[in-house]
Amino acid sequence: MRLGRLFWKFFFAFWLALLLAGGGVGTAVWWLHQAEAEHPGSEDDRLLAGGPRVAFEVKAAAAVLGRGGEGALRGFLADMNEARSPRLLAVDEVGRELLGREVDAAALAQAGERADTDNPRRGVRRVTDVHGRVWLLFVPTESRDHEGAFPRPPGEPRPPFGRRGPPPSPWLPIVSGLVASVLFSALLAWYLSKPIRSLRWALGAVAEGRLDARVRPLLGGRRDEIADLAEDFDRMAQQLQTLVGAQRRLLHDVSHELRSPLARVQAAVGLMRQDPERLELTLSRIEREAVRLDELVGQLLTLSRLDTDRRDTPREPVDLIDLASSIADDARFEARALGRELRFEGQGEAEAMIWGELVQRAFENVIRNAVKYTADGTFVEVSAFADGDVFTLRVADRGPGVPAAELDSMFEPFHRGSNTGGASGFGLGLAIARRAIDAHGGTIRAVNREGGGLQVDITLPLAASAPQKE
Repeated sequence: MRLGRLFWKFFFAFWLALLLAGGGVGTAVWWLHQAEAEHPGSEDDRLLAGGPRVAFEVKAAAAVLGRGGEGALRGFLADMNEARSPRLLAVDEVGRELLGREVDAAALAQAGERADTDNPRRGVRRVTDVHGRVWLLFVPTESRDHEGAFPRPPGEPRPPFGRRGPPPSPWLPIVSGLVASVLFSALLAWYLSKPIRSLRWALGAVAEGRLDARVRPLLGGRRDEIADLAEDFDRMAQQLQTLVGAQRRLLHDVSHELRSPLARVQAAVGLMRQDPERLELTLSRIEREAVRLDELVGQLLTLSRLDTDRRDTPREPVDLIDLASSIADDARFEARALGRELRFEGQGEAEAMIWGELVQRAFENVIRNAVKYTADGTFVEVSAFADGDVFTLRVADRGPGVPAAELDSMFEPFHRGSNTGGASGFGLGLAIARRAIDAHGGTIRAVNREGGGLQVDITLPLAASAPQKE
């Protein structure tokens, strides 16, 4: 797979950061060594050894001398010579070293000058023993060997992990650091750029019409913001796939619904040409089909409006109980003309900010659908009430009901139930009702009643219907 530009950007950014960090540390160490080499310090620093270890040995020897006297210090120094320790000298007032070792005159002079003024941590002390004799304790620099360590007593073996041979090449850490930084930068750049390449592939697939492309399965067990982005993309692709599939089904159903009335119009025109005497009858037939087509187109426009942006249409305050009551009054006349009845029950107020025309169409479609299918001599029960911040419209009839498998699909466009008995209609009324209610954050569902019939419940959240920026 070809490495993209993002990979190389990540790679060089991480690599440059590692190189700058390593170079900064290396430069600081180099400057420190250069400063030590160019500025070795005072004459005392060159003649006298120092450091934490030397200061500790001198302090220990001073404590032994001060409490145990000359004999205790002699034993202490003898024990020190048997181990790998600094060459600690103890010189009295007349210049005699306690163990008879040779003492460099310049180092002794410098130690004497600094004994009273130097920091005790530098390893130079003047100590008075229990007999009142004054001793000068210090460590000369020649006690270190060529490797910078204190000499070992004769016969002592070299430590097994000590440094052997010449020092390693300075290029070894440089090359090792370069190799490690390249590997680390490459792995990190690959880790960050790989999911983005997968996302780019999925975007290209969706652009080509392959809406089943998914990114999350390609990322394995990854858990980070990029994985969250992949999940969001998959949800978007799934929604697009669902919407495109619904649009295709809708176009198929619309073409089917339009074909039948158009075919009847064509047949009527043909009959009129064959028998001009039946002109009035044929024109009446064409007029009915035209009205039917107009009704179908009107419902399709309403359905399309529910799927488009409604930001330019302001909401308005509407009392939902009053709205349901007025629609029920109109439907009651239609029910009585068919030998049926409608009963409405609703009290109180339930005001909400809604798109009034859409909610009115939803209520009307559900109530008129119940009037249409309820049995002769029965009545439709319509009740509207508010429970807290939720409004409910309940419509119940005594019709044939709906098979359990169709209770959800009955709200899809152009759906006609299997037990409608060939009733006329396009199957768009309940689909319009569902989308109008969904646009307000509500729900609509249907259940079969005991004893026969169907009950449809519409719920609308009053609080969520408050004015808001669309």
